[in-house]
Amino acid sequence: MTLENTPRPEWLTFDCYGTLIQWDEGLKAVVADILHDKGDHSVEADRLIEVYDRHEHRLEQTPPHRSFRQLSTLGLQLALEELGLTSRPEDSQRLAGAIPRMPPFPEVIETLAKLKAMGFKLCIVSNTDDDIIAGNVAQLGGHIDRVITAQQAGAYKPNPRLFDYAHEQLGVSRDQVVHICASPTLDHTAARDMHFRCVWIDRGTGRQLLPDYRPDEILSTLDQVVPLFTSLGW
Repeated sequence: MTLENTPRPEWLTFDCYGTLIQWDEGLKAVVADILHDKGDHSVEADRLIEVYDRHEHRLEQTPPHRSFRQLSTLGLQLALEELGLTSRPEDSQRLAGAIPRMPPFPEVIETLAKLKAMGFKLCIVSNTDDDIIAGNVAQLGGHIDRVITAQQAGAYKPNPRLFDYAHEQLGVSRDQVVHICASPTLDHTAARDMHFRCVWIDRGTGRQLLPDYRPDEILSTLDQVVPLFTSLGW
């Protein structure tokens, strides 16, 4: 697939965590702090994150719909217990409190400013709660026009309902949007199933493409979007 010979989008939608915001770095730091406070060095931060992600993603797709704060609390509790560690309420409070403070990647604010100057409207579509993401959006230089969350839509990626809700709120069809993201599991699955255009920011985290889908473009950092779109005449 390619973006060549496709219409210029009216809106650009972005995954937030891992695309704009330093999710992996921030999550590893807070998980390491949680483990340090427990005084148990038998579990590595990466291992806890792996188990936490598995529980969190399963809970996101398991009725009834819960807030991300509830999901992250339960997911962390289940992960700690699975690994033989004691779970305390302050563990999940620390995690939820750390997310809004996670900063953007170095090139993000300048890139968003350039995309705005090129005439694009910018929207975040994220698997989170409004109050959690507010702290992250506040760090993005005022360039984001809309924020659509799982809390608003009542659904988490890769459920198409979140993207359908976002497109309805923006008043656009799928061919009027290009989605820019970091997660093959969540965003690529939706792009594959819903047939909207997708740019993958592969920051070298080890995430693998789906076996049956390749995004329209693959870039290593967000600032590469600007010359790509310029080359397309957008």
